[in-house]
Amino acid sequence: MRTPDQQDKERGAIGRAIDLLNQQMWCWGRDILRPEGNWLVAIGFSRLNPPADRKECASIYKLELPEGRCVVLRGFGVFYGDQQHGGVFLPRYDFRPKYMTQARLESPPWSVEDLPILNPPTVLQRRACATLTLDVIDWIRRYEVTVIERLGIEYRRRTLIPWNNGKRHFTPAEEFASAWRLSSLQVGENSDVFSEQGDM
Repeated sequence: MRTPDQQDKERGAIGRAIDLLNQQMWCWGRDILRPEGNWLVAIGFSRLNPPADRKECASIYKLELPEGRCVVLRGFGVFYGDQQHGGVFLPRYDFRPKYMTQARLESPPWSVEDLPILNPPTVLQRRACATLTLDVIDWIRRYEVTVIERLGIEYRRRTLIPWNNGKRHFTPAEEFASAWRLSSLQVGENSDVFSEQGDM
């Protein structure tokens, strides 16, 4: 049984992860609208435009990775699939990973309702879910490292100026990638807590 201090620490780790993912989603949106061209497309993402009956939806971005892995970006979360371990969906405002045994989404997630039935992992699935969650966090960290290397720190600083409005949690550009590294460590140490169902 966890002590109250441990529970507070774990809730804090989840809250920081939610804040970080929320800011990351903002950055992806800015990277898409970059005046010099859509950065996600430039690094290999495929853009899937909404069908006629879903014109109100934003585009979906999907990246195929080596060894049967993939990333799907949507405004309400991130899906990461791996043929060895299945798939995991990280909701934008929750960060408690939802697990599925399949490594691919059968249909484009234009809305939350388009996702398959996703649940917190069972006890037997927690190892696979933790592996997927750590892998997608590491992919996000490497994405931010690449942004700094190829577009420059000033680009990411400019991206974050409107985000830092005094009302939202803010991680400076210089600390963004390392914050994802810290989040990875916290998830690794508390993977059972991150995969539990329930409100904060």
